[in-house]
Amino acid sequence: MDLETVERYVRATGASHSEIQAEMADYADENGFPIIGPDAGAVLRMLARLTDAGRVFEFGSGYGYSASWFLAGGADEVVLTEIDDDELEMAREFLDRAGVAERARFEHGDALELVEAYGGPFDVVLIDHDKPRYAQGFDKAREKVPEGGVIVADNMTRGPIDLDALTAYFADEEPLPDDASDGTEGIADYVEHVHADPAFESFVLPVGSGLCLSTRVTPRGEE
Repeated sequence: MDLETVERYVRATGASHSEIQAEMADYADENGFPIIGPDAGAVLRMLARLTDAGRVFEFGSGYGYSASWFLAGGADEVVLTEIDDDELEMAREFLDRAGVAERARFEHGDALELVEAYGGPFDVVLIDHDKPRYAQGFDKAREKVPEGGVIVADNMTRGPIDLDALTAYFADEEPLPDDASDGTEGIADYVEHVHADPAFESFVLPVGSGLCLSTRVTPRGEE
């Protein structure tokens, strides 16, 4: 069975969009805007439920698609961060129309700076901004994540990366090509970084564009 068949099966049996999410997905299709999609979205929704999420923090929110899934999972509060003010305003409008904007906080600026204003805890963190800065995002968030909390990073298997090069790097211990993109190098660095952190257990889930899930397994300050 090939990967395309598996993906079609997962999509056919997976989560459905709400009316507003369908509009958001249509906008992405029409404008070539990358979103995590409903299958990865369903994972975010489930993580919000499984962690009984009080607060979720997003490094990079676009126009609120991923946040809509966390909110659908019952998160008490989702902190959206976005460098593009127009996209953040779109997020506000979409989530307001969905009736969940009162549980969202909209922060304009660089997520790596904005996260400093929050003391946590963050039950779930989504990292979906500049690939070369993924590891920095993890380090900024890790002490704010309690035991049992989860840090999720997108674009592990698809996006501005070379999956063949990453597979050879991790599976065959081959070096990355000299001309590897910043995105490819950023993802390789991130995966190595989280696997080396003894306070977290991490694995890559091949859903959507690929999610790396890192769960804190030790109390904060005890690693």
